[in-house]
Amino acid sequence: MQDFLKQLNIDSHNPAYSTGLKWGPTLSNQQKEILSPVDNKLIASVQWATPDEYNHVVQTAEAAFIHWRQIPAPKRGEIVRQIGDELRKHKTALGRLVSYEMGKIYQEGLGEVQEMIDVCDFAVGLSRQLYGLTMHSERPLHRMYEQYHPLGIVGIISAFNFPVAVWSWNAMLAAVCGNVCIWKPSEKTPLSAIACQRIISKVLTENNLPEGIFNLILGDATIGHSLASDKRVPLISATGSTRMGRKVGETVANRLGKSLLELGGNNAIIITPNADLEMAIRAVTFGAVGTCGQRCTSTRRLIIHESIYQTVVERLVSIYVKLPIGNPLEDGVLVGPLIDKQAAQNFTQALNEVKKAGGKILAGGEILSGEKYSTGTYVTPALVEAQNDYAIVQEETFGPILYLIQYKGNLENAIAIQNNVQQGLSSAIFSLDLREVEIFLSYAGSDCGIANVNIGTSGAEIGGAFGGEKETGGGRESGSDAWKAYMRRQTNTINYSNELPLAQGITFEV
Repeated sequence: MQDFLKQLNIDSHNPAYSTGLKWGPTLSNQQKEILSPVDNKLIASVQWATPDEYNHVVQTAEAAFIHWRQIPAPKRGEIVRQIGDELRKHKTALGRLVSYEMGKIYQEGLGEVQEMIDVCDFAVGLSRQLYGLTMHSERPLHRMYEQYHPLGIVGIISAFNFPVAVWSWNAMLAAVCGNVCIWKPSEKTPLSAIACQRIISKVLTENNLPEGIFNLILGDATIGHSLASDKRVPLISATGSTRMGRKVGETVANRLGKSLLELGGNNAIIITPNADLEMAIRAVTFGAVGTCGQRCTSTRRLIIHESIYQTVVERLVSIYVKLPIGNPLEDGVLVGPLIDKQAAQNFTQALNEVKKAGGKILAGGEILSGEKYSTGTYVTPALVEAQNDYAIVQEETFGPILYLIQYKGNLENAIAIQNNVQQGLSSAIFSLDLREVEIFLSYAGSDCGIANVNIGTSGAEIGGAFGGEKETGGGRESGSDAWKAYMRRQTNTINYSNELPLAQGITFEV
């Protein structure tokens, strides 16, 4: 463990903030020990920032923005390209840290770092494509067009389950758009954020850039509230629970700021009688147990046609009872621990509630004990027969619980079940029938921001815009034209005539 921590410059005690080139001295007496959910061992400790330190970071970011916005976008893209190259050098070490600090299996940790690298590549290309439109004016010898300008400071509040990737979605796009960033990571996974900041510091130093372009500040919810309520921060991008998102959204809206919210998911896969069942079952298994069910895109509901229900259930049970659970850094393990004991308690509580409602646990559902699982954070992923209208099924439990729901009749009945939740992030259908596929993707189909065919709900590529509807928040990050969220749109009209005609033919003589 010490080797990869040393490579990433993670000390035993870490300061509360960084402005890219400089690290605190911190004035705080609040120290937090970061324990791994894998073995409950101390990885390192960090300190929480004080209000004065928070203000210092914001002021430094404000000054950096004046400089950074003047650098041409392709040149900003070159800095991001170098960041991507540095991440490539540290992919193994950072992947191990993500796995050890958060609990996801090592392959997923590597995948998360690769996602950061991919986002950097995407942002580099984007730096030459920050386009606007040209419109025809109704007035002669006039030209109309629109252009995009950076907002200023982008506040990024990230969650523990993707401790680095989701930050990069925001930070790299925001940076090529000319913004500076202040990152408040989850208080559960600050070390991965510190490692990223140290990697970036090298690039900033080599390019003689000022401090304040990429900033990091550590703390609890009070720091998040400070960002959300700060008029100097025009955009807040927040990832987390719907409960958290409501608070952030209300606070930002109260000052008429902008928010980009990526919140809870209650994602479903529909399996029709026309599905390739083996393909579907593989996708369901990864979607439900990957990251121990702690992805916002994790598969939480499986909606199966009655004619194949028993076949699918029996196949899943046979897989679930054999799932390799253990240290996520070990080869062959597919399911690591939950983030902490509270998450394990939430897992148990959800299962108790579904049983009270009439549900039936078919496999899993236990907190593991013994020397190998002494942390109390390892659980056996659960398969549960349930009804979609159970109160607990309507909620998002951040753990590996898969609710098995039977549907009868045509596909429209399955779609109605899928859409009958408050969240709208990710969805999928398994069917080889063209008509079923097109119905699922039509205006009468899935109401989610992501709708997949013959792949699962989890594992989105960075090229598409990521986000969802309803209580998922409506935000879009990563690919497509998500960059527009980090910029302000401006419409320009140029009159190159000798006259001053008014729009709509209005005559106004003085």
